[in-house]
Amino acid sequence: MKLEGTFCALATPFTSDDEIDEEGYRANINFLIENGVDGLVAAGTSGESATITHEEQKKLIEILVDEAKGRVITVAGAGSNSTKEALNLVKFAGEAGADYALVITPYYNKPQQHALIEHYTQLNEITKIPIIVYDVPSRTGTDIASETIVELAKMENIAGLKEAVTDLGKFTTTFKLLQNAGITDDDFVILSGEDDLTVPMMSLGVKGVISVVANVDPKRMTEMVNAALDGDFEKASKLNLELYDLMKALFIESNPVPMKEALNMMGKPAGHLRLPLVPLLDEDREVLRKVLKDSDLI
Repeated sequence: MKLEGTFCALATPFTSDDEIDEEGYRANINFLIENGVDGLVAAGTSGESATITHEEQKKLIEILVDEAKGRVITVAGAGSNSTKEALNLVKFAGEAGADYALVITPYYNKPQQHALIEHYTQLNEITKIPIIVYDVPSRTGTDIASETIVELAKMENIAGLKEAVTDLGKFTTTFKLLQNAGITDDDFVILSGEDDLTVPMMSLGVKGVISVVANVDPKRMTEMVNAALDGDFEKASKLNLELYDLMKALFIESNPVPMKEALNMMGKPAGHLRLPLVPLLDEDREVLRKVLKDSDLI
């Protein structure tokens, strides 16, 4: 299966006693597959990776692989701000049978560009599972430069990039440098990490999205992305506008706070958030509720 289309960054549902809700997690996986997503991501930012244990992270990956049964691409969240820790997680992702490992840039310690290259070189050399690099400077404090992206794209096991930046000019620069280096979509794929910018990003050459919104409205998100992949940007833009209020509402507070609230409102397995994340403010909850009603989701 090609690394393109709509990949949903799964929520991690919890039971009332703060354990992973395995039954609910499996139900969400099947709901999303039935509504057309191309891939699923376990234990990413949307899955509260910052507040789950490594044992829970591994369990989520194993459940995803088991439940998906090859029907969609499976992506294991496997990053860390420690290279040694990331190596262990990426190895586990491969052994568990995931199709890809999603590896965020090291956070807090803010490595320089040449250090990022060394970090991913170590990962590239130790494993055979294809790696998707995850660039999200708003959370990590480090932005991968376009020139660095090209160097990473040359590595055998670096298959793609989730790019969560709002500077569309960076995409143009990156694609130009990749083209100059003779690197094609067959070698290295870029996916959007920003739901509301996915359509304009795809017009520049991005091949899909790792999406938060797909948890809540997978059908329209996949329709939008598929239209863009087919070159029908008139249809994709129309769907983008239809989804726009929902996209904004799901980021009214830090992800995954609104998304889990939305799932709970829809009667989908989600449960509580782990501290330091807390439920939505009352006024934000009412904004979200109205958008869900207007979107015929509740």
